Amino acid sequence: MYSANSERYSNMIYNRVGRSGLKLSALGLGLWHNFGSVDSFENQKAIIHEAFDKGITYFDLANNYGPIPGSAEENFGRIMAHDMKAYRDEMIISSKAGYDMWPGPYGEWGSRKNIIASADQSLKRLGLDYVDIFYSHRYDPETPVEETARALNQLVNSGKALYIGISNYNGEQTERIAKVFSDLGTPFIISQPQYNMFQRGSENDLFPVLSKLNKAAVGFSSLAQGLLTDKYLNGIPEDSRAHKSTSPFLGETQVDETLAAVKQLNEVANRRGQTLAEMALAWNLRRPEVASVLIGASRPEQIDDNVKALENLEFSDDELTEIDLILGKQQKIDW
Repeated sequence: MYSANSERYSNMIYNRVGRSGLKLSALGLGLWHNFGSVDSFENQKAIIHEAFDKGITYFDLANNYGPIPGSAEENFGRIMAHDMKAYRDEMIISSKAGYDMWPGPYGEWGSRKNIIASADQSLKRLGLDYVDIFYSHRYDPETPVEETARALNQLVNSGKALYIGISNYNGEQTERIAKVFSDLGTPFIISQPQYNMFQRGSENDLFPVLSKLNKAAVGFSSLAQGLLTDKYLNGIPEDSRAHKSTSPFLGETQVDETLAAVKQLNEVANRRGQTLAEMALAWNLRRPEVASVLIGASRPEQIDDNVKALENLEFSDDELTEIDLILGKQQKIDW
């Protein structure tokens, strides 16, 4: 029987989400990879336990995470029922709807039909009465934002979600739906963009909007699918995502195109007494809009390595300038 570490809150940082009453652990665990039906269930449990023992309280899911789609929620639900049930009120658990999930015209996007059905399915797989945050996973260009917003608001009013978030929305789309949320009184608090050293578009587009609206961000792909680690410094390992092409965001081409910059960034990290991954996570958290960054893990030890990033979150002006110069020389990557 799992018993959580009594010192789990000693070293984690908890950041307020915009102007809301909620705080998130500075690092959240993303369950996009390594928690599906093809992955070791015992390893999944070990990763969840280690994350919670290290003070990570935010666990980020979506209805389509797997493979197979839905299996990450099912596996997490099994872990919750058998190991984590006693700690439910200490955890922030999120899910999302919007990407392709079942056949036919209602299995994706942002209609009321899809969102309500998706939320009900997710809660059943998770074995939960509610999720803490429910996200619209992507902007739907064909459904009025009013319909999407009202469906999300209905989840809160029916007790199926405590807070609402959006993911993969740009700044203009965020402003549009935020206006509807405001009129409805929806507890919309957070946006989830892809954000890392190689993908900085949110800095000029989304983050100014979030700042104006007093909302927060939680970044995903925080380590650029492993590019911002030491994994590819000496070539492409046989068991890597880039070699296997298991990620839609990473292939061998991206590794080749970023290798020079990655090596230079690694030198900066070494001078800071950090690994490249630790520095990259700290760099993401330097932005005041970013309340939490999502990390992935294929084994428990990676949780420990990532949490060490919190030991040095300060950057000198010279370090930031050097990092900007390195990234400025980096050619635009086709993601």
